[in-house]
Order: sequence, then structure tokens, then C-alpha cells
Amino acid sequence: EGGLPERLTPKTRSYYHGWSPDGTTLTYCGLRDGRFDIYTMPVGGGEETRLTGLDGAEDGHNDGPDYSADGSRIWFNSDRTGHAQLWSVATSGGPARQETFDDRVNWFPHPSPDGNWVLYLSYPPGTTQHPADLDVELRLMRPDGHETRTVLAFNGGQGTINVPCWAPDSSAFAFMRYERPNG
Repeated sequence: EGGLPERLTPKTRSYYHGWSPDGTTLTYCGLRDGRFDIYTMPVGGGEETRLTGLDGAEDGHNDGPDYSADGSRIWFNSDRTGHAQLWSVATSGGPARQETFDDRVNWFPHPSPDGNWVLYLSYPPGTTQHPADLDVELRLMRPDGHETRTVLAFNGGQGTINVPCWAPDSSAFAFMRYERPNG
């Protein structure tokens, strides 16, 4: 019904990315002390919990978190191995687990609500950050890393699937395609 927005995170910069399946917790990327990490907080606000970069071994830019269908893990992308790959971490914390291992630059993983697929944006090898107006692919894979395939290839990038995009029944997903610059 609308109304005035309410600020939840006391610290900036914070970028919303996902809502837990049980409706109690948000996950987001936050810039704290010069680094981007993955955080959670209660939906109504409160203390944030940092999930990445806790042991010093998880350097890099951590971004694009979204919950698994059962709420047990948070998927995200990180360039800690040299270029962005998909990772996941338990919602209770602990070491992150690498989920993709290819030469493409993989961003913004979104597990389907039924738990059968992970949709993600895949940039060409060598891409840095997550720019717009590139030839990109939307890829699907099983949460165990099998059956990876390209669903669509088009001009896109930053903004294509930054936030949760699946239909509640997992039958479809929404995305943004860009017109090619200069024709």
C-alpha cells in the first residue's frame, strides 16, 4: 500500500539482494572498511551479521547474495580467485564454498524457489567488475554444479539480473536486455 521508506542498515553502502525463504532475514552486499562483503540482518532492522571475509583468507569483492530455496545457504559471487566465480556460504556462517570453476566471469546467482536451478549472469573471460553493454549469457546450473547450460546470449550486463528474479513457482524468470549502443 506504500508509505514512507524506512532505513534498515545503519551503515552505507549497502546493496539489497535477497530475502530469506522464511521471510525473516535480508541478505545484502555492504562496503565496510574498504571491502565488499556479504551480510544478513533481520527484516525489521537490527544488527548486521557479516558472513564473508572473517578469516582474512577471503579477500576480494563479494557481491550479489541470494538465498537457496531451503534457506540454508547464501549464494554470491566473488573474485577472490582472480576473477568472479559463484560461491555459497552457510547462513550460520563458516567457510565459503566455490560453486563454479570456469574461465568466464560469473555474477549474481539466483537459486530457483523450487531448489532445482541456479540462474546467473556470465560475462566473457577477462571482464572486470560488472559493466553494462557487453555480450553476456544467462546460464542455468543445478545447485550441485551439474547440467550447466546457456539459456540466452544477448547484450546486457549490470542490471540484467541484480536482484531476485524468479517467478514464485520457478516456471520463469525476469531479466533486462539492453539495446546495443549506436544501433
